[in-house]
Amino acid sequence: MTGRGVKNFFRIASLVMVLVATSLVAALVTMHFAIHGAEVQIPTLKGMTVADARSQTSGLGLNLDVDNRYYSGDVAAGHILTQSPAPGTVVRREWRVRVAESLGPQKVDVPDTVGHEERMAALNLRQAGLEIGATARMPYGKATEGTVLAQDPPAHAQGIERPGINLLVATAGDDVPDGFVMPDLTGMPVVSAQAELARVGLKTVTPSFVDMHVMPVGSGDAQPRLPVRMGAVTAQQPPAGSRVEQSTLVKLTVAR
Repeated sequence: MTGRGVKNFFRIASLVMVLVATSLVAALVTMHFAIHGAEVQIPTLKGMTVADARSQTSGLGLNLDVDNRYYSGDVAAGHILTQSPAPGTVVRREWRVRVAESLGPQKVDVPDTVGHEERMAALNLRQAGLEIGATARMPYGKATEGTVLAQDPPAHAQGIERPGINLLVATAGDDVPDGFVMPDLTGMPVVSAQAELARVGLKTVTPSFVDMHVMPVGSGDAQPRLPVRMGAVTAQQPPAGSRVEQSTLVKLTVAR
C-alpha cells in the first residue's frame, strides 16, 4: 500500500470512529431523556385544597387518590392533611399520590347505637354524617342476634379523629366470633378482669404490678385512702374500644 493509500485508510477510519462516537453520544442522550423525561418530582400538597392538588398533580402527569378523611382542628375542611410519597420524591409519571383530606373540626354528635339493631344503628350513624368502621361479631346469649353490644368511639365522644364508628354485634350462641371490642377493665380486680376476658376466649400475659402511693388525708384517726385499690387494674393494652382478634394477648397493669 502506498503512502497516499495509508493516509486515505486512516482518514476513513478516523471518520468512521467519529461517526460511531457521535451515534453513541446521541443514543445516550436519547436514552437519558427517555428515562428521566418520564420522571417528575412530587410537589408539596399539604394545606392545599383537594381540587387545587388534583389540578397540580394532573399537570405533572400524576394521579391523586383521597385515601382517608379525618377530623382536624388545625386544617380547614377540604384541605390536605398528609400525603404519600413525601414532597421532593422523584417518581415516574402516572404514579399514584395518596392523600388524607381534612373534615375540619368535629361538629357531629356521635349517636348511641348500643342496644339497637345493626341496620338501624348503621342508618343512625349515616344520618349523623358518620361511617361504619370495623364490625366485630360475638356470640352473646343475653341479646338478640344482630343487636349492637358496644361501639367505639362511645356515644357523644369528643375529639375523635376518624368519622368511622366500630361496632360489636351479637351473633347466635353457636357462632364463632371474628373479633371483639376491647372492654374497659380499669378499676376492676385483676381476677375479675381475667375472668371477663377468658369468658370470650381472650388470654392475658402475666400482669405487671406497680406500686401505688398512699395519699395524705390530714389529721385525726382517719385511715389513709388509696387512689386505686390493691389488686385493681390500672392500665390495659390494647386500650378500651380497640378491635381485637381471638389470638390477641392482653397486657394488664395492676396496683400493689
